[in-house]
Amino acid sequence: MGAVLPFVGPALLALALPFLVLAVMPARKPVWGVPAARAQVDRPPPPFATKSMVKRLERNLQLAGLTRVWSLRTLVLLKLAGGAGGLLLGLALFAARPGAVMVLIAIVLAVVGYFAPDLIVQGRAKERQDRIQLELADTLDQVLISVEAGLGLETAIDRAGRHGKGPLAAELSRTVQDMRLGASRREAYAALAARSQVVDLQRFARAIMQADAYGVSIGQVVRTQARDLRLKRRQRAEERAAKVPVRVLFPLMFCILPVLFIVVLGPAVSNLMAVFGAQ
Repeated sequence: MGAVLPFVGPALLALALPFLVLAVMPARKPVWGVPAARAQVDRPPPPFATKSMVKRLERNLQLAGLTRVWSLRTLVLLKLAGGAGGLLLGLALFAARPGAVMVLIAIVLAVVGYFAPDLIVQGRAKERQDRIQLELADTLDQVLISVEAGLGLETAIDRAGRHGKGPLAAELSRTVQDMRLGASRREAYAALAARSQVVDLQRFARAIMQADAYGVSIGQVVRTQARDLRLKRRQRAEERAAKVPVRVLFPLMFCILPVLFIVVLGPAVSNLMAVFGAQ
């Protein structure tokens, strides 16, 4: 064990270095109204990155809201650094105690270090999309109230974005800013739908685009979308409530009931064993 300790410290430092850089590196200010590909400084493609990888990583960064904060090149370099750090840690352990098990551990550590940035970005993306889904119904109600009070759709959405907090407010503000910088309503809402995986938000954006194309009343469209979102939110809550007994069944049967049986029946069984043992 003592032979392993001199290698563990440098290896752990190498493994933690990319995440330390990610934490302390200053984030660039977002550039609204410019496509993500042009917002980034022109640089050569990330090293060892295929087209499919670049497309997947760009999509994950977009869903996580990190496209204008961290570059694709930074993420790829973090993956390479994480894999190298995990491999270095595995080699240090292998040097201290050679064996087939240590070789397998080194491979596992390298794989974990390589995919750790992906998992972090995907977790951030899922959390952000869940927040958008949660905030959408209330935000659309605010937009509906503003539209029925006489404001235009873009003004109502801008008001909801400026006074709101969270990723949905940021996306709405970005959509309005895109239109102010020259994008058409259809282009702005198409970009809004493309930046999210929330089906309800995509449906709302498509409804606005269709209403704009066919001359349908925007107020009626927003009212219908708000009503549908409230209904779906209630249905999702009922669905989750219906799943609670099924989710509780496993811990109840294998964790709570055995302990309860031991507490209740344990003294009785002990007394019966003492009585029959005395005879």
